Amino acid sequence: MIWSVRGKTIDLTKRGMIMGIVNATPDSFSDGGLHANATQAVAHALAMIAEGAEIIDIGGESTRPGAQPLSEADELERILPVVRHALSLGVPVSVDTYKPAVMQAVLDLGVDIINDVWALRWIAPGSARSGVDVVAAHGRCGVCLMHMHGDPQTMQLSPMEGDVLAPVMEFLGHRSQDLTARGVQSARICIDPGIGFGKTVSQNFSLLARQSELLSLGFAVLTGWSRKSSLGSVTGAAAGDRVVASAAAALLAVQNGARMVRVHDVLATAQALKVLGAAQGAAKH
Repeated sequence: MIWSVRGKTIDLTKRGMIMGIVNATPDSFSDGGLHANATQAVAHALAMIAEGAEIIDIGGESTRPGAQPLSEADELERILPVVRHALSLGVPVSVDTYKPAVMQAVLDLGVDIINDVWALRWIAPGSARSGVDVVAAHGRCGVCLMHMHGDPQTMQLSPMEGDVLAPVMEFLGHRSQDLTARGVQSARICIDPGIGFGKTVSQNFSLLARQSELLSLGFAVLTGWSRKSSLGSVTGAAAGDRVVASAAAALLAVQNGARMVRVHDVLATAQALKVLGAAQGAAKH
């Protein structure tokens, strides 16, 4: 499977590509404020690349449970200086945003991937333009579509009920079909089950255990378990102390078919995946 992004190709036959998280925010759940200016954020991106990140994902608005929305102008002010520098670092650059105007601005600069927790559904008040319109008009960018139940303000107050795999698959299938119907090649699309976004702890782990079933949709799977509260629920560890748990979850996600893992702790994840790769390689001989 080859993922096509902005004229570049990313070989997804190799499972476990690492997407490093760069939060240019003061309020993200685990590292808010640590990389809130462009100099800090770019330095962090460089360190992640040195540790093994193959894609950098830049975000300017926290989507943690209870997070308050940010205006388009404020989001652009936070991320544009970081994006401009990151585009010269030699790896594909993703921007984590749900706002069509922000998508358009960063794509115009040369960003490779749009990573959207709203799966291109959000439309600004008074506008008719969606993220689908932006991505379909672009012609080359990659796009990550994530499942979210509710919105960041309410998703954990009223999470999903029962078995979540079927509705998650149905949602991601429909959103992907909306894009392909607009002429977006399937090779440009990846899907994310949205761990922690309106799901209970048991539902999140059920999605991990059955994640390989998502592959039947025909798209590359991206997962984001890094430092999530579900890991804290089973380990008792605070967000900053979930490195081992995060690496373990990433390893299981890759074993269950994830082509990309979105992480804060690149070095630990890269080392864990190298062990997995060595074991899998040895099993073939």
